[in-house]
Amino acid sequence: MHIQHAISCRFPKLPSKPPLHAPTLFPFPPSPLISLFTLHNHHPTSHTHISSIINSRRTHYWVVHKAMPCSSSLTSCCASGDSSSNINSENHDNNNTNGATPRNLKLTQSTFLSSLMPKTEIGVDRFLHAYPSYDGRGALIAIFDSGVDPAAAGLQVTSDGKPKILDVLDCTGSGDVDTSKVVKADADGCISGASGTSLVINDSWKNPSGQWHVGYKFVYELFTEKLTSRLKKERRKKWDKKNQEEIANAVKQLDDFDQQHVKIEDAELTKAREDLQNRLDLLRKQSESYDDKGPVIDVVVWHDGEVWRVALDTQNIEDDPECGKLANFVPLTNYRIDRKYGVFSKLDACTFVVNVYNDGKVVSIVTDSSPHGTHVAGIAAAFHPEEPLLNGVAPGAQLISCKIGDSRLGSMETGTGLTRALIAAVEHKCDLINMSYGEPTLLPDYGRFVDLVNEAVNKHRLIFVSSAGNSGPALNTVGAPGGTSSSIIGVGAYVSPAMAAGAHSVVESPSEGIEYTWSSRGPTTDGDLGVCISAPGAAVAPVPMWTLQRRMLMNGTSMASPSACGGIALLISAMKAEGINVSPYSVRKALENTSVPIGNSPEDKLSTGQGLMQVDKCYEYIKQCHNIPCVWYQVNIKQSGKTNPSSRGIYLREASAFQQSTESHNCSFAGVIADKCNVVCQIYSHFALLVTYKLSSTFSVIVDPTNLADGLHYYEVYGIDCKAPWRGPLFRIPVTITKPVAVTNRPPQVSFSKMLFQSGHVERKYIEVPHGASWVEGTMNTASFDTTRRFFVDAVQICPLHRPLTWRSVMTFSSPAAKSFAFKVVGGQTLELVIAQFWSSGIGSQETTSVDLKVMFHGVKVNQEEIVLDGSEAPVRINAEALLASERLAPLAILNKIRIPYRPTDAKISALTTDRDKLPSGKQILALTLTYKIKLEDGAEVTPQIPVLNDRIYDTKFESQFYMISDSNKRVYSSGDAYPNSKKLPKGEYNVRLYVRHENLQILEKMKQLVLFIERNFEDKDVIRLPFFSQPDGPLIGNGSFKSSTLVPGMKEGFYLGPPPLDKIPKNAPQGSVLVGAISYGKLSFAGLGEQKNPEKLPVSHRVSYIVPPNKIEEEKGKSSSLASKKTVSERLEEEVRDAKMKVLGGLKQENDEELLEWKKLSDSLKSEYPKYTPLLAKILEGLVSRSNIKDKLQHHEEVIDAANAVIDSIETEELAKFLALKHDQDDDEAEKKKKEMELTRDHLAETLYQKGLSLAELESLKEVDKTDEQSKDDSTIRPNLFEENFNELKKWVDLKSKKYGILLVTNEKRKQRLGTALKVLTDIIQDDAEPAKKKFYELKLSLIEEMGWSHVATYERQWMLVRFPPSLPLF
Repeated sequence: MHIQHAISCRFPKLPSKPPLHAPTLFPFPPSPLISLFTLHNHHPTSHTHISSIINSRRTHYWVVHKAMPCSSSLTSCCASGDSSSNINSENHDNNNTNGATPRNLKLTQSTFLSSLMPKTEIGVDRFLHAYPSYDGRGALIAIFDSGVDPAAAGLQVTSDGKPKILDVLDCTGSGDVDTSKVVKADADGCISGASGTSLVINDSWKNPSGQWHVGYKFVYELFTEKLTSRLKKERRKKWDKKNQEEIANAVKQLDDFDQQHVKIEDAELTKAREDLQNRLDLLRKQSESYDDKGPVIDVVVWHDGEVWRVALDTQNIEDDPECGKLANFVPLTNYRIDRKYGVFSKLDACTFVVNVYNDGKVVSIVTDSSPHGTHVAGIAAAFHPEEPLLNGVAPGAQLISCKIGDSRLGSMETGTGLTRALIAAVEHKCDLINMSYGEPTLLPDYGRFVDLVNEAVNKHRLIFVSSAGNSGPALNTVGAPGGTSSSIIGVGAYVSPAMAAGAHSVVESPSEGIEYTWSSRGPTTDGDLGVCISAPGAAVAPVPMWTLQRRMLMNGTSMASPSACGGIALLISAMKAEGINVSPYSVRKALENTSVPIGNSPEDKLSTGQGLMQVDKCYEYIKQCHNIPCVWYQVNIKQSGKTNPSSRGIYLREASAFQQSTESHNCSFAGVIADKCNVVCQIYSHFALLVTYKLSSTFSVIVDPTNLADGLHYYEVYGIDCKAPWRGPLFRIPVTITKPVAVTNRPPQVSFSKMLFQSGHVERKYIEVPHGASWVEGTMNTASFDTTRRFFVDAVQICPLHRPLTWRSVMTFSSPAAKSFAFKVVGGQTLELVIAQFWSSGIGSQETTSVDLKVMFHGVKVNQEEIVLDGSEAPVRINAEALLASERLAPLAILNKIRIPYRPTDAKISALTTDRDKLPSGKQILALTLTYKIKLEDGAEVTPQIPVLNDRIYDTKFESQFYMISDSNKRVYSSGDAYPNSKKLPKGEYNVRLYVRHENLQILEKMKQLVLFIERNFEDKDVIRLPFFSQPDGPLIGNGSFKSSTLVPGMKEGFYLGPPPLDKIPKNAPQGSVLVGAISYGKLSFAGLGEQKNPEKLPVSHRVSYIVPPNKIEEEKGKSSSLASKKTVSERLEEEVRDAKMKVLGGLKQENDEELLEWKKLSDSLKSEYPKYTPLLAKILEGLVSRSNIKDKLQHHEEVIDAANAVIDSIETEELAKFLALKHDQDDDEAEKKKKEMELTRDHLAETLYQKGLSLAELESLKEVDKTDEQSKDDSTIRPNLFEENFNELKKWVDLKSKKYGILLVTNEKRKQRLGTALKVLTDIIQDDAEPAKKKFYELKLSLIEEMGWSHVATYERQWMLVRFPPSLPLF
């Protein structure tokens, strides 16, 4: 069987004369011919057995959730900075390029320090020994990461005394502060800050315009979770101390009261004691409910005539009230201008910088979102003059920090951050970009970000270096963008014996360097190698000051990438000094052609790329090639007869490739980024030159895999310049073949016995999953070892237009044992099953681990996997069969969430500012803001879903999206981007704002009606279990339920899935919403998961959904009245006219004097026309109470009291009380009608008494200010206590502890100085209120707390006021 690949080539001309002293790396005979060849593999897949490695004293766990920094562990390191020494001369002469050292390595001080920042492995020490001034000087690196702390050790200056960091940017917007509000200082030089704090301006600050922009920020929004946690603990200690003092004071007051009043009989004394007890209880509850939202900092911005200046007020952070005052702040401007930074306080030790945008309307406060970015920057370029062995790879290089990790999302990158970072890198004319972030991708080398990167690399000649990912050791695990993009140099993570002994503290180091177990592997799904080169993947490097330590040990491809980037910076430094122009592709070619292979087999390239980079050799290569035009050969391969997208390599993975006689692939090459030139080239396979013919635009590659052994095979097709063969491959075509084992026995089972493992050893098994299989059950049995062993067990399948289907388990065996596992598979696709002993597992043991693996395939095939119940009573028929072996059919189906669709109520497109949102091409980025209104009848956990945008950051043509969920008070409860988060929300109405960015106006216009789903999870008690029936009439008749049965191959069994019972459907589910859940059919043969009632927890489940039908029409309750109305037509007409006039009155606004006058005229007219009509008088009172622009408060409250009295006078209260006390016949329509009228009258009366009481209290308070003591005395003797009378009257009609009328009870208790009871009642009202918080309630609560003198609680509540009632919505 042959698989043919036809390749077309266009080779630019190159000089025929090679440079002097050209290395003979590839000694093939020169020939002006191109090869036509067939690859035959006569070598089964081989594995390099790695010697035992003593495990680290620390355990390094690899965990990467979604799109996160590609580092695998974070460990504190106590490496001292006090001792340093120069690199020994023996290190300079060391020819061991991959860092191999004797097994029992004895570390000296210098070798230990060198292992903490590994450079020997990639030839940096040799290069700098020969060229000490080529240490990165002149090279500028953009660090795309979580942010870099400019105060961190080694990041202040370069080796030649220049500033190390030229700019620090927050590209995500997470630190943005809205400073669009402008204020002016008063005569005392004070302004009102955005938080409401009065701020004193330093009179020495120059501000010609006199305009001060103000904003505020919760400082925890700028801090990492770890720093916030530390601060919360410190602040809680201080708060608890103050609270305990107040509790002790309250206990003393209560004890003193009890001693003075041994026996309490007086009601007032009882209430007084209750008040004291309430104070004590409230203080204790306050401690239990304490939730620190953090201090607020006020931001002030002004233009001093030359630049924008920023000052912060941080008094809320400081312990000393004299510290942190605005006037004492040393103003900052954009970091790029003066390169100065600040620190919020001594307590947090967090460094920040500021940048001003949009003419002072936005201030970006830049902090890091994790230590990751500073660590990465330190590896690339830290300079420690007193500790040269701990220098970064390129201590002379300069940096810009582009924060792409959004603090709002726990440091996950966003499309906005990525785009702005690229804009900044081009604007600063950077030479290199390092990005240690990434995630799995649907399509390789595709997406909006990849397009922008291609432009930056091809047009602006930036060299982009990125981590390959930490998802190994299985193949196809390289992440985007580092491992999947052609224009990016993807870097894998390597560990040398010296690193193992020093940085990882293993007792016994390995005999040679290896790739870390977790380092991601290629190829990509379109056949590209994935990993370009490898570099050391661990280092002890600087971390931010807020960590309270100088350095940490981290390992991951995140660390390998800056190591490689720093090495390339050395090359850029050298080339600039020598006047040699280089391009991103000439550098890449030099790196690949001078790297030292890691491992002994061709297949190792899928793990390590072309090998471990070597800076010194790469430098020599570039110098010798500098007169040769720079050419990049772009591979483009298309399989004949198929319209699927082109690929960048040849990848034969599925069994079908080994079953057809011939497949042809049309491949084309284009030389780009070059002058006009020609090249005479030879084409070689990985092993031999086969057939030759003259150069033409195409050539064919025929692969015959017929005789291949099962397993992994890798080759490369590469072209050699026959006139300069020393240059090595000009281009490479990866050829990856995975020949799977066919499962032919029944039951379908595959066993692998006596697999022997030592540290770092990887076993890859490829299995053709039988058609009809849907899950795997495996058992791993270990033996023959004496110390704990840790294994990665990974499984990967590649499915078209899907992200790789992956499964992983980390299994630890403390002694020989068997462990079972199960995971989902797709029938007919090749499964890669990988078992890898962790690289450092097996401390001090020379024993190999023997592993037996048994894999059993199971499957229940159904006629439809995803099931939709259409909302009718009809069930859905399901036909099930087992194609492989007998299976237990035990269907389970649940509905556990509801998806409600929404259309936007508002859509706005705006152009963003040019200072950070204008692309290098000159195009302006636009933003679409969509607003959706949602209502929750009950508290629920919700997740916003935008199907067209979700779950993709890199493999999407849309730039970015971001959403915020806020209530009517503008309080933001949740935010997110491509990966929405679930959030528990209380009952109420909410706005969801969705922010989408793109440069294309037409695309945004199409998205103005974008559908949003709000997905709400059910509580466990509300989960709906769907019934199964053996008969189609089962749902209606209720019999013939189906439980389980045994499926026999060759026989189908049918059953029915019924709709949910109507009484189980959520009451408020609107028509058109969808109930969503899962259905499963099979049952595990082992008891590892126990008896499962949730199909989602089984290896295989499918989606089931139920479309909510229209609500049933409610029948009229009660009997219709048989009596005709006794009212005449004229009476009914009069009532209609009256009600219409009242409706007009209720609709009138009262926002200005003219509107007030109109309202008063109409109300007076109606009052004179219907003087005793209670609903009208109540409507007039309602209008008075609703006024907002009140000029004379005394007059207003007197008007309210008069209007209330009019309502009260219109009601016969005695008759009302008698009627409500009686029982009435519910079947008597007239009696029921009368009852409703009287209940309405009672409600009017209660509301009137309530509003009158509030106005009486306010009137009393206002008049008290102007009264003399004598007037007060006279008034108390002559005038009765109207408030008390009104209060007692209201008590007769309603429960004053209810949330509707409780405020009057609070007011009564406050008047009597029972502040503890008043606060308790108010607190209960607030807690019982399920609606969004009412500001007036919390303002009253704060005033009560301040009156009681609880200053620490008052401070706490003031901070919460800004959380609950922010003045504006935050910026995106």
